[in-house]
Amino acid sequence: MRQLVNTLSRQVRSAEFPCEIVLIDDGSDEEYKKINRSVCNREVYVELPDNVGRAKIRNLFLEYTKYRNLLFLDCDSIVTTDNFLQKYASAVVAGNVIVVCGGRVYESFKPPRDYLLRWRYGTHKESKSCEERRKTPNRSFMSNNFLIRREILAKFPFDERITGYGHEDTLLGFVLKKNRINITHIDNPVMNGELEINSEYLRKSATSVKNLGTILEYVGYDPDFVEDIGLLRFYIRIKSIAPVVSGLFSLFRPMVELLLRKGWIALWLFDFFKLGLFLKSNFKKELL
Repeated sequence: MRQLVNTLSRQVRSAEFPCEIVLIDDGSDEEYKKINRSVCNREVYVELPDNVGRAKIRNLFLEYTKYRNLLFLDCDSIVTTDNFLQKYASAVVAGNVIVVCGGRVYESFKPPRDYLLRWRYGTHKESKSCEERRKTPNRSFMSNNFLIRREILAKFPFDERITGYGHEDTLLGFVLKKNRINITHIDNPVMNGELEINSEYLRKSATSVKNLGTILEYVGYDPDFVEDIGLLRFYIRIKSIAPVVSGLFSLFRPMVELLLRKGWIALWLFDFFKLGLFLKSNFKKELL
């Protein structure tokens, strides 16, 4: 986070438009709070006593910020350009934009095998060009690097029922689409600065699949939402043989998890892992 704060501070000082940096610690351990305090002594810095989750903490920025446009960045993001803030400001000035996404990229070189799963998935699934994201603007919404008008976030906040990892941004992108709010995509990516170890990312992915099922219930199994999610679209295609696939997953799950943990990564195997978890859930029943 130190690098991110220092980079943004330099750009804020040279900006020709009013802006501020606001940071919220989501109930970290005391050792991390000490580090944060040393980094954030010149910015608005808020510490929460308990972890409130990825959705609620984003909504909390409405209480601690004062300008009309809010730019959200994950704390492990790396800003790689000197005109990062200016690009967002130019997008706001150039048109009547309401929500703007800048994108995400990963290091080009392979990390050690223990970190390969997150890197390979991010490189192939999340690192999309601006042109590609514009083809499906709401479906391509990610909350790690985006700008939104405060009145829009106040009207359509992140769903605070989602407390674990994953898909809180998927739901917001869908809500914005249903309310005909356009998402603008620009070429202004940040680099993902921290990779989880394979076993940790598998754990988070399992939570993400569970969240996806919960969100299905929240949206009333809306067919438009199903169409937006690759995992759900694939399930619809193979649902006639779902019991067979579920049985295969039960049989091979220990081997699949072992291979993914050890870094023998094939994305189809990771997709099979997530599909298998979904097939074992109760949420698929309404999609039969």
